[in-house]
Amino acid sequence: MHTVIIEPSYESWRDAARRLLAARIQPAAVLWSDDHQETNLFAEPANPFSLPETPAKAPVPRVSSAFLEMAETAAAHTDPRRWGMLYQLLWRSTHGGEKYLLQLMTDPQLRIVQNWCKAVRREIHKMHAFVRFRLVGVDAVTGRERFLAWFEPEYRIVKMATPFFVKRFASMDWSILTPYACAHWDGKHLHFSAGVAKDQAPAEDAHDDLWRTYYKSIFNPARLKVKAMTTEMPKRYWKNLPEAAIIDELVATSTERMQRMMETDLLPAKPAPRNAYLKHLQELNEAENAEDSP
Repeated sequence: MHTVIIEPSYESWRDAARRLLAARIQPAAVLWSDDHQETNLFAEPANPFSLPETPAKAPVPRVSSAFLEMAETAAAHTDPRRWGMLYQLLWRSTHGGEKYLLQLMTDPQLRIVQNWCKAVRREIHKMHAFVRFRLVGVDAVTGRERFLAWFEPEYRIVKMATPFFVKRFASMDWSILTPYACAHWDGKHLHFSAGVAKDQAPAEDAHDDLWRTYYKSIFNPARLKVKAMTTEMPKRYWKNLPEAAIIDELVATSTERMQRMMETDLLPAKPAPRNAYLKHLQELNEAENAEDSP
């Protein structure tokens, strides 16, 4: 039995799986773990945490890009079975001769991994939607404002989700702090560091009131569907969203507000407030739409 301890990352699993595959170590002979303390309980003193020596000329089977993409996404999940199940699928699609395994939609193992991928992609989408930056200071040398955000993802998605923020907020200096990992952007370079505790999260700032004002202005009581709203904005995210503080109030007064709307004559639309931050977001959105248009 080969007991393999890896870091909880796709890269660590890939490197170990490559050596195991080249040495033709079958999945049943491998115990995977990304928990060093837990694995210490089961390791044999004479042969702890062993990876086989790969023969110098051992060929490594070719693996499709589709499989690697799936494995990288599934690796961001937190189910402890993912490393072993990914290696089983890798073995089956190479040494096992199941060349078209990824096309077998009814395969039980494949469906589990694909469900993990689906959950990870959904969490990435939620991170893009619910990260809220707060101004925390100004760099004394460059004069650039510094922003921080705290987010609590369910999975290890920070590295996969961050390119969106680099593109969206390229002109800002920012950090996104999470319990799993932290991302930092200085306008030129992106780097990552270890996760931190919530007590390092930024405190409330003036932008929080701006978010609440904006959310209140777009809240339409006539179209309120609480179940649909909580599906798109699960309550576990609310504690870190400044606008969530007024949701209960808006829901409670929705009937009254809708009645007033029905009794009030149409008014001309008010111009958007002059705010540099909102103007900057609007310009970024317009530029992004222009890039995406045919």
